[in-house]
Formats: sequence, C-alpha cells, structure tokens
Amino acid sequence: MENIESGAHVTGSRGRTFAQKALLAIDTLARLDGWLGALCLFLLCLLMIAGIVVRTLSSVVSWLPKDIPIAWEYSSYLMAVTFTFGAALTLRAGGHIRVRVLLSNASPAVVTALECISSAAGLAFATFFSIAMTHFSYQAYTLDERSLASNTPLWIPEALVAFGAMLLALQLLARLGQLLLGEPVEDKNLIR
Repeated sequence: MENIESGAHVTGSRGRTFAQKALLAIDTLARLDGWLGALCLFLLCLLMIAGIVVRTLSSVVSWLPKDIPIAWEYSSYLMAVTFTFGAALTLRAGGHIRVRVLLSNASPAVVTALECISSAAGLAFATFFSIAMTHFSYQAYTLDERSLASNTPLWIPEALVAFGAMLLALQLLARLGQLLLGEPVEDKNLIR
C-alpha cells in the first residue's frame, strides 16, 4: 500500500512540475508579447510624430506633402496590435482594471470560485476572438484582400491581432490552471 501511495505522490509531483514548467513558458510568452506590444506602441508614436513633423514642415517646404498617406491606416493596425499584444502580460501582472469591492468582502473560497468563473468566461471569449480573427486573416489571405490606401495585404495585421488574442487565451488558460493548483495568479515582477 505504501508503494502505491508513494507512486501516486511521485506521479502527482511530476504533474505539478510539468504544470509549473508550462506556466513558466506561458509567462515567457507573455513577456515577449508585452515587448512586442511596447514596440508597436513605440512605432505608433513615431508614426504620429512623423505625421506632425511632415504637416508642420509642409507649410515651409512647398514640395513636401501635407500628410503621410498611410499614417491613419497603419496607426489603426498598430493600435489594434498594441492592445492584443499587451493584454496577456497585463493580465499576468495584474494590471487590468477590476472591481474589487465584491472580492474584498468574500471568503477565499468564494474569491477563488469567482476568479475561476471570470477566467473561464474570459478564456471562452478570447478563444472565440482568436478563432474568428484567425479565420478572418485566412480569408483575407486566400482572397488576397488589400487595403485601399496602401495596398497592404490585410492578412498581415489581422494575423498579428489573432496571434495576440491567442496569447491572451493561453494566459487565461494558465490563470485558470494557477487557480486550480493554488498558485498565485498575478506576478508584479513581470513588468519590471
């Protein structure tokens, strides 16, 4: 009987070790996701500053255009990608806005149950969004859809948004796993 119990303990600890390694890998992806989001936000700022500079200089230099023709289009792409790329790291770091009134007055068991329910609902939404954006991107690729302003293949920004949504879904799945394992769901050290 003792061998069976020790065997179950070893198997349980292996499963827990595997889960912890998987959660660490997801945290690493979330960090990469956050850096990509920051890069997109930086590029968005550069594009906006370039638009302001071109507009200002065009009043002095007659041959300069009054704007950058692709600025609005690419700003939209960068904004969407920034939101989806930043979401997974923000969730893991505890940066999303939450109403804590209910959680602060509930027992730990109720808090865990509410966290599980909200994580499962978020996972369902993020999974649906990921699948829809992947399908949307695939359709744009197969139909060779392009933007009117710059002739950019639309599947590229759509695929980036789908990738960010997939990473958010993965982070929500990890959050659900952390709740079930009794692990901490937020890590403030990720944003340092």
